[in-house]
Parts: sequence; C-alpha cells; structure tokens
Amino acid sequence: MRTPLPPADDFDAFDRIRLDERGTLLHDDRPVPVGRAGALLEALVDLPPRTTDIFVFVHGWQNSRARADAASRRLFSAIWQLYREQPDRYPALEDFRPYFFSVQWPSQSLPTTAGYRRIRDRAHAMTTGGYAAHVVAALLGRLDHVRAAPRGPSTLRTADGQYLHCVGHSFGCRFLGEAIRQAADPPERVLAWPWASAHDFAVDSFLGLQMAARPDVFQHRFRTLVDKSAPIAGPVALTVSPHDRALSTWHQLPEGGPGLGAAGAPGARTIALRPLAEDYTAAQFEKLTNVDAQWYFRRGPLTLGAHSDIWYPETVHLLLSLAALSR
Repeated sequence: MRTPLPPADDFDAFDRIRLDERGTLLHDDRPVPVGRAGALLEALVDLPPRTTDIFVFVHGWQNSRARADAASRRLFSAIWQLYREQPDRYPALEDFRPYFFSVQWPSQSLPTTAGYRRIRDRAHAMTTGGYAAHVVAALLGRLDHVRAAPRGPSTLRTADGQYLHCVGHSFGCRFLGEAIRQAADPPERVLAWPWASAHDFAVDSFLGLQMAARPDVFQHRFRTLVDKSAPIAGPVALTVSPHDRALSTWHQLPEGGPGLGAAGAPGARTIALRPLAEDYTAAQFEKLTNVDAQWYFRRGPLTLGAHSDIWYPETVHLLLSLAALSR
C-alpha cells in the first residue's frame, strides 16, 4: 500500500533563496545587484551548530511561493522524520543533524503546451543568459566554504563539517546542473564516493526527480557532471517513470521527444527504486544512474500524470541512502 508523505505545515527549519524571472537574487522582494549577491548569501548562510548534512532543493513547474514553501516543508520534514524513526537503517548517519535550503523561482503558467514551453524557456534563460546559475553556484560555494576541514584521507568523512546534497524536481534539476558546473573551488575535502573531481569543492550527491530536459542532456550540456570535470563527487541519480505525462507528452511536442524523467538517460545503468525494507549499496550506482520508479510514481491528474507523484517515504529513503553512502 502506498503511503504519501504528509504535509508539514509547522516545519520551518530551512532558509529560502528566492529568484526573480531573470534569476536575480531577491531580498525583501527586491532584486539584489549581482555584485552584492555573494555578500548577502554570506550573511544568510548561518548553519546551526553541529549540522552534519546540508540539503539544497529546487522545485519544478507550477509552484507559487506558497506551493514551493509547502513542497519544501514536506520534503525536509520527511527527511528528518524518516531518520528519527529508523536511525538503524542508516548507521553511517550517526548523530544526523540536517539543515535545508529551498531555492524558489517563478514557475507558474497555464497547464497547456504553450505554458509548459514558456516555463521551459524561462528556466533555460534564467540559468544560461540570466543569473540563476551564478546565484545557486555562489550558494553552493558559500556552503562549502563554511564547512570544516576534513580529518584526513583514512576516515573518508569530515570532522565537524557537513555533507552537501542537491535535490531537484522537474526544471529545478536544470538549475542545479548549471550551478554545479559553475561552482567555485573552496578548500579541499575528503569524500567517500570513488570518483575524483577535477575541483577541490564537490557536491556529495545529486538526485534529480523527474528531470525536465532532453534524455541526452548528460551527453552534451551536462556532460561535465558525469565525466569528472564538474565539482560533484557522488553519482547523479535520476528517477524515471513513463507515467509522467508532462514529460512523455507535453515535453515531446516542443522538444521532439520525451523528457529525461519519462525516458531515462540513454546508456546509463538502471536500478529500481527500492522499498523501505531494502537497502541501497554504493556498488549499485554508476556516475550516472537511472532509478526506475514506474512501480511507484504512476498516478496524477490527466494533464500531468505522475510528474509530481514523488512524495513518498521511498523517495526519502533513496535520498537518505545517498547521504549515507557519501560517508
């Protein structure tokens, strides 16, 4: 029996990074000059004591501020709750104390092909010609900068520092992909994943939930995320479900083919989304890995299908497993 994640209206232990249509950082709803964005982020990033893991989430299509807040609360609360309920399932996450950042951008449109195309074009423009990738990259760089130095290569973990995990949904995966490509290189860290990075700074894991992009995007624009050129140490894991009508139908009309979240990344290893009772292992993940979720992500409105049918403990189990395997 499928049990969706409950709403979490009272969970507020996260920070919001809000962007306008050009990808400019907002502060009190006012655009922040590009040259001052870094200084503002430095002031905003104040991690609670003893934080062990940082999660950066970027939402996808059709989210107002209220919906983006609700989605962030739902995901972040579930991460914390699942660990507290089953800490023995993730022994590597001993004394797990996560903190969360919600990156929010204007993604609403009419639920039509034209509306989908408009938001697709906006997401692309915000991350290429605009400033979104620069702002999120600055956030990732700043988060890495405040992390403590590693103990040493024999421990494969940081001392009092934090691990950094990126989670995107739909078009939000594009924001994170572009940002990781552009991220700066603060001091060196020791990481547990077997892949080296040409950069000292590296994101520890990247989970793309129903990614809205061409299936071959990791063979072209995002190739550096999987060829060891970009600052990402762990795998890129991508959930896939052919029941995602937004990506199997609407994406196909302007792009000439289904989206990645419906078709999967060609040539990548495919593993199944695991039930809560089954563990993941590091050996199951290649640098680019499809996670077949069609047995679970299969319901939704007629117009979107399973595009947003992601809010389950099994999704959080995958995310917590990636965090644990980063040690």
